[in-house]
Amino acid sequence: MRTLTLFNHAGGVMKSSLTRDVGHTLAQAGQRVLLVDLDPQANLTDWLGVTGVTRDQTVYDTATRGDPLPSPIHVHGLDLIPSDVSLALAEGQMMGVVGAHLHLRQALAAWSDRYDAVLIDSPPSLGQLSILGALAADHLIVPVPTRQKGMNALAGLSEAMATYRKLRPDLTVALYVPTLYDSRRSHDREAYAALRELLNPLASPIADRGAVWNDSASAGQPVGVYAPGSPVHRDVLRATAEIAQAAGLNVRIEGAQA
Repeated sequence: MRTLTLFNHAGGVMKSSLTRDVGHTLAQAGQRVLLVDLDPQANLTDWLGVTGVTRDQTVYDTATRGDPLPSPIHVHGLDLIPSDVSLALAEGQMMGVVGAHLHLRQALAAWSDRYDAVLIDSPPSLGQLSILGALAADHLIVPVPTRQKGMNALAGLSEAMATYRKLRPDLTVALYVPTLYDSRRSHDREAYAALRELLNPLASPIADRGAVWNDSASAGQPVGVYAPGSPVHRDVLRATAEIAQAAGLNVRIEGAQA
């Protein structure tokens, strides 16, 4: 089992979108996939069409007390531990519990024979839940938009990694993924060139095709269900293949070079 956390303290960088669509693509390729939504905003949960979540269906008790994970919801061919706004209360509760930041890693270890891949969607912050998700990972996958916003976030990412490695010296970034790329904009081209100089390993950029991402989220469907064969879906297939290779997942993604 490989556990990958989609991590960036900046919001709007495609963490939830990639978690959903890479997870769905891996499941379609025959992998046993679990998604874990750690963001109280619950975008990943909403964008899979899951509603009516209660706190006991989230990681709340795992995070705050070290309880086993709740039974996941099966949706679109994969398993999901959903989120809800009530998960935000875990931030304060975790601060008084010794070792709370390792609770999710320990709980996932008990399920190591159930899944091939676990993808964790972390919140857009550097709070307690983000630490929980980062320390649960075998590798981090870091989406970075090809904008000034993405460049500005790199310093914070570097500082966070230095802190996390004090507890998990083996923690690595398996792949940086440039997102929201528009080759028609000189700013994007310049930012992408800068990322190529600064970051390694760096994936191929994911194009800014907002309409399909937004519409699939509104429909509560992965891109592969909502718009199969579309340019966005081809981007997802390629990104999944690159992430799988970087993380050491033994899986072939059909159509990744389309």
